[in-house]
Parts: sequence; C-alpha cells; structure tokens
Amino acid sequence: MSTKQNSADSATPRAAILLVVVACVLFSCLDTSAKYLVLNGMSAPFVSWMRFAVHLVIVLVLFHAWNNPAMFKVQNLPAQILRGVFLFGSTIFNFFALRTLQLAETVSIYFFAPMVITAIAGPLLGEWAGWRRWLAVLVGLVGVLVITRPGFGTFGVGHVFAFASMASYCLYVIMTRHMGARETGESLIFYSALAPVVLMAPVVPTYASMPDGTLQWVLLIGLGIFGAAGHYMLIRAYKLATTTALAPYPYTQMLWMIGFGYFVFSDLPDAWTFTGAAIIVASGLFIVYREHRLRLQSSAAPRAEDQEMAKKL
Repeated sequence: MSTKQNSADSATPRAAILLVVVACVLFSCLDTSAKYLVLNGMSAPFVSWMRFAVHLVIVLVLFHAWNNPAMFKVQNLPAQILRGVFLFGSTIFNFFALRTLQLAETVSIYFFAPMVITAIAGPLLGEWAGWRRWLAVLVGLVGVLVITRPGFGTFGVGHVFAFASMASYCLYVIMTRHMGARETGESLIFYSALAPVVLMAPVVPTYASMPDGTLQWVLLIGLGIFGAAGHYMLIRAYKLATTTALAPYPYTQMLWMIGFGYFVFSDLPDAWTFTGAAIIVASGLFIVYREHRLRLQSSAAPRAEDQEMAKKL
C-alpha cells in the first residue's frame, strides 16, 4: 500500500465528518419521532409502513424513476424482497422496542450489530474473523449484558424487540454484501423500500389510525424524510472519505439519542447503560480498525467505502 494512499486514508475532509454527524441527527430524529408516535397511541406496524411509504416516494423522485430503468432491473427478485423484509423487520422491531426502552438503550444494542455481523459473516459469506476480532465480539457482548442485566429484573420485552431489530439489520447487511456485486445500487435502494410497502399494504388498514393533530401528521411524514435524507447524507460522506476515517463519528448518534431522550421524554440513561454503551463502542471501533488493517494487507480486498455504503442503504 502506497504512502500516498495511507495519507489519503488518514485525511478526513471536514465535509464528510459533517455529513455523517448530520445523518446521525436525522436518524435520531427518526427514532424520537417514532417513539413519540407509538407512545401516543399509533400502532408500530402503521408507523413503520408510513416510514417506508414516504421513503419510497422520495426515492422515486430523487432517482427520476420515470427515466431510470436501472432502478427496476434485478438479477434476483426473491433476494431483493427478502432483503427488504429484513430491513422492515429491523424498523418495526425497533419501533416496538421504543415503546418501553429509552432511546439510548435501543441505539446501544443496535451498535452491537457490527460484532454480530463479524461473527456470522464467516459461515454465511466465508469472511472468517481472527481471534482478535472474536475477542472484540465477546467484549461487545459483555457491554450488551451490562445494559440489559438479565437476571436482575431489568431485561424485558423491549430488549427482546431491540435484539430482534438488531438481528434483522445484521441479516440485511449480510444480504447487501452478498448481492452488492450483482445488483445495481439504485435497485438495492428502491426494492428495500418497495418490498415493505407492498407486502404490508393488505394489513395496513387493520393497524392504520389517523394522526391526532398537525404535530402527529408532521412527525409521521417526517419519518420517511428523516430516513431518506439520512441515507443520502451517508452516501455523500462515504464518497468523500474512507470507512476507517469516518468510523468514530456514527457513534455520535449516542449523544443525540441521549439528548433527545432527555428533552423530549425526560429519560436519562443510568450508569449501567453508559458503561455498556462505552464497551460496545470501543469493541466496534476495534473491529473497524482490524478490518482496515487486513484490507491494507491485501490489495485484492473490496473497497471499504463501497461496503459501508451498502450497509447503510
């Protein structure tokens, strides 16, 4: 690896950092809005469906669907649909979790996803982790156990939904890695929004409820806007800088979630949650560092920027 490339990896444009931080704010707004809506009587399935319905409309407009055949072209339609189901599962389980858990708790468990992906990428994709990354996975698991504290009366159904959300997201990422080389980027974005909207449409009337007032209407429509805009910011960011250079900044979402949780819901995480979150973040950063070192040692390794963009879409 040349000195020039190493230098490029270490130089992080401020614009890229700002884009990632803004994306984290938008995703925090998404979760905060969803928690507010479900706590005020709206069903999680309907809120989740609206999140993707609005997102779908934005994608159609943003990518000029009427003049972009690459968006509709697929190599494996069942895989595209299953990938969309996993993304929807991640969203709806997260919204169910938000009914009983603090924002900081759900995002802390979500941040355990890179460790789970590292563990399951071996048998599913042949990307086997070394002992150092396995050790980081185990340390991250300790962080999760510190947050949930099973056996001490703190583990509840909300944690089950949070783990289900995280597991669905991990399977979504694994499928994205597997399909990324054969499917167009436009189709991956489009079908991940289309599949949940179409599959859930027959049952949506059962769960649908009219928003109560202007604020709920704004928040409900804002879900899709926050999600679409956040993903767009990440795409722009990872075009400007490498995954490793930007790796610490997605964890700033923890700060935003704590802030929104406190000012909107008067929730403040306890010391256990703070400690567990710190352990999980440290483990995740170590895994990113190790994967970067391995990529530097192999010129045949795939581009880190492309992998990270695929994970976030």
